[in-house]
Amino acid sequence: MSNYGMNAYKKTSIHTASKEQILLMLYQAAIRNCKKSIEAIKEKDVAKKGEFIGKLQDIIIELNNSLDHKVGGDVADELSSLYDYVLFASTQANIKIETVPLESCLNVLTTLYDGWSEAIKSLRKEKAQKATSDTKKAAV
Repeated sequence: MSNYGMNAYKKTSIHTASKEQILLMLYQAAIRNCKKSIEAIKEKDVAKKGEFIGKLQDIIIELNNSLDHKVGGDVADELSSLYDYVLFASTQANIKIETVPLESCLNVLTTLYDGWSEAIKSLRKEKAQKATSDTKKAAV
């Protein structure tokens, strides 16, 4: 697929994605950039390290800014604390050129991604069951 075709596909995917899909896509991108920054440090590519950490931090800032503390309450507060930790640890990794803080970030991000992924699957399953139940009631 050409670069143009791939970029058009990505834009279409984002514009047609649900909020839940966008959340998972953001986590996937954060995880990908975290892994790439670890690899860049191992390869001693300081420029790439900075680029990937910058992208990781941009995503984390976006996730943090999207939190609704009024609706999310304690969960939003906990997520904000985790995002702050990822920002701090990735900054330390960038300054010290070390992989350990990024590996910790990767662990946090993977855990969050897995948790959100399972929650979204459960929510979809509930919605499908409710829709099936409502359809059966309407048929009676």
